[in-house]
This record gives sequence, C-alpha cells and structure tokens, in this order.
Amino acid sequence: MGKKYLKRIIAQSPDDLQFISACCYEAKVKIRDIKYLPLNKIFLISLSRFNKENDNNEKINSIIKFEFVNSSKSKNIDQHNPDLLLKLITIDIFKRENHFEITLLFSKNRIITLNAEIVEVTLEDQKIINDKKA
Repeated sequence: MGKKYLKRIIAQSPDDLQFISACCYEAKVKIRDIKYLPLNKIFLISLSRFNKENDNNEKINSIIKFEFVNSSKSKNIDQHNPDLLLKLITIDIFKRENHFEITLLFSKNRIITLNAEIVEVTLEDQKIINDKKA
C-alpha cells in the first residue's frame, strides 16, 4: 500500500469555498468540536467526513479553519448540549458592503453565521478514521 497524503485546501474566494463545502457535505460534527476564538478572529470546526475526492467512502477527521472572523452567531443550536450531533449540508457566502457573511447550514435548519473581513478558509485533513497502521 502506498503512502497516504492528507489534504490541505485553502479557500480565498467564494468559488474555492464551494469546493470545501462539497467536500464536507453530510460531515458530522459535535457541538463540543466547534470553537470560536474572538481574540484571534478564528472559528474552528473539527468534523468527521467522507473522502468524497477519492470515491472510496473512507471517513476522515478534518478541521475547517475560518480566519478574520469578527463575529459568530447560531440559530436553532442548543450550545448547552456538547454531544449534540450536527450534519453539515452546505457552506454559503454572501458579500455585504465591507464584509462577508459565511453561513454554515446544518440539518434540521440549524445555522451558524460568521461575519468575516475577507475569505480565508482552510480545510485540513487530520487522519483517516480507523486507519490501520503497522
């Protein structure tokens, strides 16, 4: 078996972000794995997703990092339930006057909206779940 290279995808435009959104379609994330660091202007999501790029249906732990985030708000999400499992449907972006509004839409009409200065999003694979190493 050959070496497995983990991916790192950087989005700096709405089109790039659509690619990350497609890679993360139906990814699962627990509330405890979502962090907003306002002093650093960083929003992090650790998720479990299928490797859609290789069509082999293996699961991968990945992190999406949104940078230059000025604020974060959620709708229909019980943040007091750290084990609540969300399923990501899509990531949309809208240009507003001097900022971007990034919307993460989850199943059951659960939403997180980020207000960002610019588009700077990274999807980075951490490891393949249940990876068997000798």
